[in-house]
Amino acid sequence: MDAVSYVRDLGRMAYEPVWRAMQAFTDARTQDTPDEIWLVEHDPVFTLGQAGKPEHVLMPGDIPVIHVDRGGQVTYHGPGQIVAYPLLDLKRLKVGVREYVDRIEQAVIDTLGDWNIVAARRNGAPGVYVNDAKVAALGIRVRRGCTFHGLAFNIAMDLEPFHRINPCGYAGLQVVAMEDLGGPGNLDAVKPRLLEHLAVQFGLRLQPASPELFAAATP
Repeated sequence: MDAVSYVRDLGRMAYEPVWRAMQAFTDARTQDTPDEIWLVEHDPVFTLGQAGKPEHVLMPGDIPVIHVDRGGQVTYHGPGQIVAYPLLDLKRLKVGVREYVDRIEQAVIDTLGDWNIVAARRNGAPGVYVNDAKVAALGIRVRRGCTFHGLAFNIAMDLEPFHRINPCGYAGLQVVAMEDLGGPGNLDAVKPRLLEHLAVQFGLRLQPASPELFAAATP
């Protein structure tokens, strides 16, 4: 029987408290700590990866820019986007980092497929694309074999802020939302499907948990 993995739907939250809680959870976990998946809808924010180049942030305007400890360049989080943070022990799952990325992408591809939207990967550019437009971005970090950060899946959102950056470091990269592809515009319609496909990809038995941030992250 697969071990229970907990799902916390945090609702809408600012970025930094969730980021700090992910760090604290990952630092505190042991080989016996159950895996978790956090779902959140962030207030508008640009995040720039640890090797990110500031020149890819073109004109942020009133949206804050936060330098974070994930891979990748710059992306945008905002209302109407599902952000999923899988906090998984890859050693325990016996999954390598490249395979981890592939499985996350496949879960999104399969979720889109539930609404007959054909999506694909792109070599050398992690994420999920529909007709060369990016519908989901990935930015991950692995510490002591455990993952944090994760996936941003555009569902029904104002895409204008993506014009203020070079998304994921690519000038002119087109970005699209699921609603614009004929899918649902309701995050709550998509979340269960995404979770179901993540569970299949990683052999997880998901169980809801209270929508509270990891306690060690709070003073």
